Amino acid sequence: MKNIDKIASFTVDHDLLTEGIYVSRIDGDITTYDLRTRVPNAGDYMDNLTMHSVEHMFATYVRSSEISDRVIYFGPMGCQTGFYLLVRNADNNETLSVVKAVLRRIIDHDGEMFGAVKKECGNYKNLDLASAKRECERYLAVLNGKENDFKYKGSKI
Repeated sequence: MKNIDKIASFTVDHDLLTEGIYVSRIDGDITTYDLRTRVPNAGDYMDNLTMHSVEHMFATYVRSSEISDRVIYFGPMGCQTGFYLLVRNADNNETLSVVKAVLRRIIDHDGEMFGAVKKECGNYKNLDLASAKRECERYLAVLNGKENDFKYKGSKI
């Protein structure tokens, strides 16, 4: 039987991790971004309603952005402290610019929650636009308030 290798995200020292945007891994031409909206293990986690709501809004807007044809995936982390964004042929500064623009579009969104009907979502009643807006406003302030070098503290990536 083959030994089980530790996955890359488990090698990041979560005691040193703060809110921000990081390159989690690079696999060929696909870059995985860690959009860390919360400090790990600090007791302040996103609830499922917020994660689900941000996922609907962010995924829709990023797939309508200038990098739409390069977006592979956007979704929440199980630990409730952020999201993963996978982009093909990514440029870090362009991605950061798009992430900020998408967050701003969500905050300014005036209309219905995307995909909030039974036909389009398996848990459509568990969505709230106000929760998504609050989380995006909080995270945008983090990104605007710090230098983003995309590197985990102590990481070799």
